[in-house]
Amino acid sequence: MTDSAITSKSARDHCLCGAVEFRVNFPTRWCAHCHCSMCQQAHGAAFVTWVGVPKIQFEFLSEEKHLNWYASSDAASRGYCNRCGTTLLFRSSRWDDEIHVTLANFEQPIDRTPSFHVFYDSHVKWVRLGDDLEQYPETP
Repeated sequence: MTDSAITSKSARDHCLCGAVEFRVNFPTRWCAHCHCSMCQQAHGAAFVTWVGVPKIQFEFLSEEKHLNWYASSDAASRGYCNRCGTTLLFRSSRWDDEIHVTLANFEQPIDRTPSFHVFYDSHVKWVRLGDDLEQYPETP
């Protein structure tokens, strides 16, 4: 469900140092918390909140020379800044027309809020969630 209070048509996202910057044009497809072990390790966090964006609505605002891709599996890779190390992007052959972007790095609100948890079977036991969002063992 989209947030009707958002009036902007796009939002900017960037890494910690600002060397990798891009814009996402709305509408996005979804927003979810991922609890898979690879997201936990790549971000050093209990989970990562991703936004699914059609590739045609994604635009780099900076040169891509500071963006590196790490193949985290045979089908997927994670994009990160080679200056500050911020992991920003995820792409997979499973969702070939889409790029996944970290919600936390946006400068302003996007057109939706998180609506579910994925790979919840891998969640860390030391975090207690306070929401009533659907929890899936994998991706729905």
